[in-house]
Amino acid sequence: MLTFDDLLRRARSLVADGRRALLGIAGGPGSGKTTLAEHLVRELNGADDPWAAHVPMDGFHLADAELDRLGRRDRKGAPDTFDAAGYAALLRRLREGTDGEDIVYAPGFERVLEQPLAGAVPVPPTARLVVTEGNYLLLGTGAWARVRAALDEVWFCETDEAERIRRLVSRHEEFGKGHEEAVAWVLGTDQRNADLVATTRERADLVVREVVGWPHGAGHHRTGLGLGGVGTDSGG
Repeated sequence: MLTFDDLLRRARSLVADGRRALLGIAGGPGSGKTTLAEHLVRELNGADDPWAAHVPMDGFHLADAELDRLGRRDRKGAPDTFDAAGYAALLRRLREGTDGEDIVYAPGFERVLEQPLAGAVPVPPTARLVVTEGNYLLLGTGAWARVRAALDEVWFCETDEAERIRRLVSRHEEFGKGHEEAVAWVLGTDQRNADLVATTRERADLVVREVVGWPHGAGHHRTGLGLGGVGTDSGG
């Protein structure tokens, strides 16, 4: 049975030849992608100069004003509500290196405003591993296909469905939605997106079901990415 330390070793092995590597973490909304990415990067960096960086896909959300113009605001979070081509271009830029550049800036995402923020995520030239996470890293259509091609490896986070839904409802409530509105969004828009993401699971290099041995102080859950072991499958 794999542990969090096993995942750390696997991540480190991607940069064994000294070049910059890109690790993707995919999965449905609420599956634990961000939690895993944050803990990986924190533990890999330790107290030394940062050699791992976290670049979320969420910074490539289209702004609400553009979603309104396109008539897609009620589907926010669907594949066509992101700048997939821009995301793929950033990953390609990160992969090709940073000769002559001190820092590459990626966009971030402000949860309270639910808006992307330009230039919010710095990737220093010392970063040999870039960990990026998002729903659609394994989607094979349109510009999303260029995203998978830019990544050395992609892991797929999978968690108990009831726990995933609970997390999502709680998250939407935390950032301003009433309970009924949050539940409706999770069981509607979010669920359609989750169903689509689930179809990409078999394209992953590794399926991570549960994690044991989180670093000290990390949050734990009884299911999903929490205590209880690491379940993994090799993807096709």
